[in-house]
Amino acid sequence: MDQMQDILDQDLDPTETREWIDSLNAVITADGPQRAHFLLDRMVDATRRAGGYLPFDPTTEYVNTIPPHMEAKSPGDAALEWRIRSLIRWNAMAMVVRANRKPGSLGGHIASFASSATLYDVGFNHFWRAPSEDHPGDLVFYQGHSSPGIYARSFMEGRFSAEQMDLFRMEVVGKGQGLSSYPHPWLMPDYWQVPTVSMGLGPIQAIYQAQFWKYLEHRGLMPKTDRKIWCFMGDGECDEPESLGAISLAGREKLDNLVFVINCNLQRLDGPVRGNGKIIQELEGVFRGAGWNVLKLVWGSYWDPLLARDDKGVLRKLMMETLDGEYQACKAFGGAYTREHFFNKYPETKAMVANLSDDDIWRLNRGGHDPHKVYAAYHAASHTGGMPTVILAKTVKGYGMGEAGESQNPTHQQKKLDLDAVRHFRDRFNIPVPDDKLEEVPYYHPGKDSEEVQYMLERRKALGGALPQRRGASSKTFKAPDLEFYKQITKGSGDREISTTMSLVRGMNLLLRDKEIGQRVVPIVSDEARTFGMEGMFRQIGIYAPFGQKYRPQDADQLLYYREDTKGQVLQEGISEAGGMSAWMAAATSYSISDQPMLPFFIYYSMFGFQRIGDLAWAAGDMRSRGFLIGGTAGRTTLNGEGLQHEDGHSHLLAGTIPNCKAYDPTFSYEVAIILQDGVRRMLAEQEDVYYYLTVMNENYAHPDMPEGCEDGVLKGMYLLQDVGKTKKNTPRVQLLGSGTILREAIAAAELLKNDFGVEADIWSCTSFVELRRDGFDAERWNRLHPEAKQSREAYVTQCLKDREGPVVAATDYVREFADQIRAFMPDGKRYTVLGTDGYGRSDTREHLRSFFEVDRYWIAHAALAALARDGAVNAKDVTRAIKQYKLDVDKPNPLSV
Repeated sequence: MDQMQDILDQDLDPTETREWIDSLNAVITADGPQRAHFLLDRMVDATRRAGGYLPFDPTTEYVNTIPPHMEAKSPGDAALEWRIRSLIRWNAMAMVVRANRKPGSLGGHIASFASSATLYDVGFNHFWRAPSEDHPGDLVFYQGHSSPGIYARSFMEGRFSAEQMDLFRMEVVGKGQGLSSYPHPWLMPDYWQVPTVSMGLGPIQAIYQAQFWKYLEHRGLMPKTDRKIWCFMGDGECDEPESLGAISLAGREKLDNLVFVINCNLQRLDGPVRGNGKIIQELEGVFRGAGWNVLKLVWGSYWDPLLARDDKGVLRKLMMETLDGEYQACKAFGGAYTREHFFNKYPETKAMVANLSDDDIWRLNRGGHDPHKVYAAYHAASHTGGMPTVILAKTVKGYGMGEAGESQNPTHQQKKLDLDAVRHFRDRFNIPVPDDKLEEVPYYHPGKDSEEVQYMLERRKALGGALPQRRGASSKTFKAPDLEFYKQITKGSGDREISTTMSLVRGMNLLLRDKEIGQRVVPIVSDEARTFGMEGMFRQIGIYAPFGQKYRPQDADQLLYYREDTKGQVLQEGISEAGGMSAWMAAATSYSISDQPMLPFFIYYSMFGFQRIGDLAWAAGDMRSRGFLIGGTAGRTTLNGEGLQHEDGHSHLLAGTIPNCKAYDPTFSYEVAIILQDGVRRMLAEQEDVYYYLTVMNENYAHPDMPEGCEDGVLKGMYLLQDVGKTKKNTPRVQLLGSGTILREAIAAAELLKNDFGVEADIWSCTSFVELRRDGFDAERWNRLHPEAKQSREAYVTQCLKDREGPVVAATDYVREFADQIRAFMPDGKRYTVLGTDGYGRSDTREHLRSFFEVDRYWIAHAALAALARDGAVNAKDVTRAIKQYKLDVDKPNPLSV
């Protein structure tokens, strides 16, 4: 391979080479670069057909993609925009520095925005449109660490006061006026749209938002427009798997409504991103290979004269050879160092800068700091069709911070500046703050009638209004169907055995047929639709494919064939839970971002949900998502054959950590219907900022009719399923609680207790231990805060069980902590025993697994007898008899330890 490359690098006939290049230049002059590209493609093809080895090089020279003569010219006032940008830089720096002079170590970041200020400024002034009557608005994913700069711009526009700026990262004492550390829609619901600071989540969200916009357009729910999604990220952030993991989707589906702007300041949090390499070249190859339009924005205008004189290509060669670690040192150590360690490497480049001073060399700017170059790149991205665009903008981390942090390894953590550093910053950007005020690091506002502020406001008016801004509620409202609408699944299944998964799919099909909201339902799967019995939807509503189905499917002669369609309604995201979740988030926030309320259902293996994509699930809560997450094949013993990695025993605990996620584990079809109806009403009709998590199982059994009056209890988290009523005096009695499939084991245990030991058992269906816990702690808190109230509040659990006889035993298909969440709310003196599936899952039959984890009917009956014996209601010998009669192995190891 190396020998072949040596041959390719040799020029056997320079004269002939020159003739070919001259011919190519003539074609470009006469017919344009597209014609030259066509001819080169044909030449490459001919060479390969002749057996020639032509390795593909996905990278280009280390220079700007757009040559100076092809740059679109900015219509803005360059001098005025520089003053505005300088004031924003100052106020962003002042906000962080002032915050960190207060007690409490609030933290904050200066360097990231310092490197990207120009990238944002050009976008705000000339490209990013706000939602208005004339335009639906663009969507900007701001890089989280740059939030101080976004706040500083809003301060200049009069959206924030100086007092609010001083509440940066002080949201508690700010009482709604504080400014969040990073973009958080939950905390600033009228301002931020998408959370981005958990690095990597912004890029993957942006890709699936872009896909969902196309989905809405193709389905006729949103008119086609030129709106775009702009996603800002750092070069170090690209190492997150989520950052680049979905870029092939964007290329494959030709998402030309998407622009990535990667701030390549060559530094991550601790040091260089690629000290021994070149991150811009690496990213160029990755994105170009994925089908993106790549615009390299490496050098600023001050380099143009030098590059124009580089007739032998020596400067370009030097630029390509120099590693990122060396580029970082050049900016850290100044012009003299750059002359010695960069330009003096070759006589030709040394001569190029012989007439430049060290200060002149230091001022040779990078492309991301040149507003003219940035404008040209943004203009080209805005007018690119048929493919997404990535702009690789080279910048300096900590730009303007001087010796306090410019291009230095610890720059990311810089949040405090001494007086000399503040003075340097002021002088660098010509901020009109006198020396005697520097110690205060005051904000500077030129006045609402100043030329700078008026220019900013005029530019934003021309682009539709202020950004960032978030729509809190959709202008479109829908009536949610009542419970009667779901009668197909509220009534029992008779002798037919079905799963709760089938009940859920039936409920979805009912919603799909609803004339008002059917078009709003978005079924989303990773690659398991058949597992969840959803293949009927392939024929019914189709799988979304942006270019339609260009082949005859293998099963075309079958009723439920695999049908892809431009107007398809199912989002089939392939084997990617992160992709499916991101698509769900796009649909779940469409009410705000696009004024198009949708009702997304993302169905997946429950084990691969909150555990695998928990960061996205948390972000979904932050961004006020609305929709249903469906954890299929749930529970540790229900998916019996799949084993350790697939069997979920803790997803509900993870779901319970998200404040606006309502988690349910239903057993029966009618419970699924009640929860569905409630969710549709709250999220789609009443526009509440909550989302629902339902676990459903693949175990088939008969489902009873809906008991009268159970609706409120189902939604609160528990209701009395079977009441044994009055019993004879001294008859032992126990309260059995269960959820999911293990509730049926509790029902069977009640029969064992009655038939074998004369013990009566009331049965409680606990649809949500998470909701019960939240209610209990809410009552407990209220009582603490109202010590002199005439009547204290009771937790709903307490209300249900306080007048019930006997101890309480709970069993679920999840770890013990799940049901143990309500222990604090047991009535005084009420014994509470919890059984659960602690430990790793494994493969076997359901019967064997439930015995192994000690949650089957026999272990439940034994636990009830043991609790009754502790209370003196039965004899200890009864417990021993149960162990023998039910063949319980008392010497078996604890499932938690094996």
